[in-house]
Amino acid sequence: MKIVVTADTHIPKSAKQLPSRLLQELETADRIIHAGDWQTIEVYEELQKYAPVDGVCGNVDGEDIRQVMPEKKIIEAGGFTIGIIHGHGEKKTTEKRALEGFEEPLDCIIFGHSHIPYVRFASKTLLFNPGSATSKRKMPYYSFGVLTVGEELKTEHIFYENKE
Repeated sequence: MKIVVTADTHIPKSAKQLPSRLLQELETADRIIHAGDWQTIEVYEELQKYAPVDGVCGNVDGEDIRQVMPEKKIIEAGGFTIGIIHGHGEKKTTEKRALEGFEEPLDCIIFGHSHIPYVRFASKTLLFNPGSATSKRKMPYYSFGVLTVGEELKTEHIFYENKE
């Protein structure tokens, strides 16, 4: 199963539309995860054209997103439990807040907020931040992720220079 993972799209503030590189990958997605800061419900509607979408709201999302998306969510994919959370808050690092956002043990936690592509294990939990498809901040490239679910979870970051 191929899950395309994105976060911090910030549309229309950071871009007018989803980048073509992301749209290309969505063509072969079985499922899509968005870890918050959509900024407009139209992003959700666009993603739904490609595959089922799971997501959460972020700190800049308005009421239209908050009515549709929870602050955190746990899904199951191929026998693995995956937590989704934006990761915003006060004190601590984004990664620490994401990890502490769930009490139950999970196989993977997907988060956003920092716009920094990130992957590592905390004990047996895989932490994965796809970065931002439209707002790279000080990072050299825009990015999103692919989570492949099989006998194990495999992550990949997709990096690109042009957000058009």
